[in-house]
Amino acid sequence: MARKKRPQNPEDMPPLQRLREAANLTQAQLAGRIPDKSRTKTLSRQVISGWERGEYEPELTIPQVKALCRALGVSLDNLPDDFGPPATPMT
Repeated sequence: MARKKRPQNPEDMPPLQRLREAANLTQAQLAGRIPDKSRTKTLSRQVISGWERGEYEPELTIPQVKALCRALGVSLDNLPDDFGPPATPMT
């Protein structure tokens, strides 16, 4: 069963999630537009989820970066340097 989407303040969202949602894509749809490194399959939804949660850094090939930019409708210069959640300020 799909989880209910909680309204989020865009400032608190991971940059990749903001771009993905602006492109009206789910994690699965975005993953399906990016080839894996062998170019025989596409990425999984779990990969996109891991990037957005900051679990791991993406290591993309040039064709993968191009596919990501096309899917999100952004140029390479407009891709964020970090896909994960914003850093929490130390108090």
